[in-house]
Amino acid sequence: MSTWIRQTHRWLSIVFTAAVIANFVAMGLGEPPPWIVYSPLPPLFLMLATGLYMFALPYMRRGK
Repeated sequence: MSTWIRQTHRWLSIVFTAAVIANFVAMGLGEPPPWIVYSPLPPLFLMLATGLYMFALPYMRRGK
């Protein structure tokens, strides 16, 4: 399961980066629609969850 979470975190970071780049491009072209402005948030929150899991994993293993 740890491998799956790590791989998901990597793919989410690619999606997040693409959403941020699209956001900057849209802002350069004028007033961006709200769906572009808020598009980085879902992958960011999912990355928060997977990142916190990976951060806590060594501490959870040490307790066993």
